[in-house]
Amino acid sequence: MAEFTARLASWEWDVALLQEVPPWWPAPIARAAGAEQRAALTSRNAGLFVRRALARRWPDLIKSNGGGCNAILVRGSIIEHRAVRLRTWPERRVAQLARLRAGACVVSFHASARAALAAEELQRLWTQALAWAGRAPLILGGDLNLRCPELPAGELAHVAWRDVDHVFARGLEPAAEAQRLDRGVLLAGTRVELSDHVPLAVSLREPSAEVS
Repeated sequence: MAEFTARLASWEWDVALLQEVPPWWPAPIARAAGAEQRAALTSRNAGLFVRRALARRWPDLIKSNGGGCNAILVRGSIIEHRAVRLRTWPERRVAQLARLRAGACVVSFHASARAALAAEELQRLWTQALAWAGRAPLILGGDLNLRCPELPAGELAHVAWRDVDHVFARGLEPAAEAQRLDRGVLLAGTRVELSDHVPLAVSLREPSAEVS
């Protein structure tokens, strides 16, 4: 956890969307990064005290069975937060919706592993997120478990992606090309990857005014 926290805190960002991290991670990560955080439990959290003890002792063995949550970290203020359950079975799937004092709304989501379930969850989430955000700028990102997710025509722009990880935006445009950040660190002379997903970073801005 120390290496993950240090790497995340060292990057420049205003909003970080995390999926399926241990539930005890978001608070200390936010403190180290100078951020506010909101978390929502996802799956494999029964007997969390025992899972946490096992995950700390044998992290490579227990892996994701240590418990999971999604988290939104903001270097700013979160004025409203909702957790929306999109599925209970075969695994609990929860989306997070946060409204920022800066004006934008952000959504973090980790979809089901089966493509058909993921696609159905995403369509329901689009509807809820767009309605909840109203006219505010909207950012939706996460592990969608879809390589080519469908989005409402004319509503959202696909601003960053790699494999099943995607970021969409409405009312904002990329200020530069999206980046894939380095997830590796050296531990005792051995390179270790801090996540099985490559972190995506994209800088967004309000659309440029057209010059007549």
